[in-house]
Amino acid sequence: MSNASDLRRIALAEFAAAGYAGTSIHRIADVAGVSKSAVLYHFTSKELLLEAAIAPAIDRLESMLIELEADSLTARARERFLLGFTDFLLDHRLEIHMFINQGPSLVDVPVIDRANALIQRLAEYFASNTASTVEKMRFGVALGGAAYMLCSQQSLEINDTPIDETRAALVTIMTELLAPVGAGANR
Repeated sequence: MSNASDLRRIALAEFAAAGYAGTSIHRIADVAGVSKSAVLYHFTSKELLLEAAIAPAIDRLESMLIELEADSLTARARERFLLGFTDFLLDHRLEIHMFINQGPSLVDVPVIDRANALIQRLAEYFASNTASTVEKMRFGVALGGAAYMLCSQQSLEINDTPIDETRAALVTIMTELLAPVGAGANR
């Protein structure tokens, strides 16, 4: 019999593949090899199952944001955030997929509203801690681009790339994008 952790993992994969609206509790039960009532024993609704599936990622993002907000945006703070954000993206690809591809259609779902509020707070932090429009856009392109790339990687044919190589590439590219204006000859 599947436990709550297995059901969360299966639900997240199904939500990411078929969409939240297109995934039923019955489908999750079938994939888990249990009855619908067994799923409902652990999670009394599909919305609560969604919350349980993606809340750990949201909690982690919130912790990262609290740490970032507690410090000024120094080169060291940028690097620390960048490394943490890269690991966050790699560890929570399906959740990121949900935020990017389904967030706009899941308005008024509390866990998605919470995720969207954190993303807005992150954007506001960088907007208020960068001096120029170019720097503001660099953060948006670097962070949003990395998130989008990872959630759409199947279409980019990079699934077979070793995780260490993917991480190193992301860190290199985002570091280059996030170098403060004037830090390099071409900046």
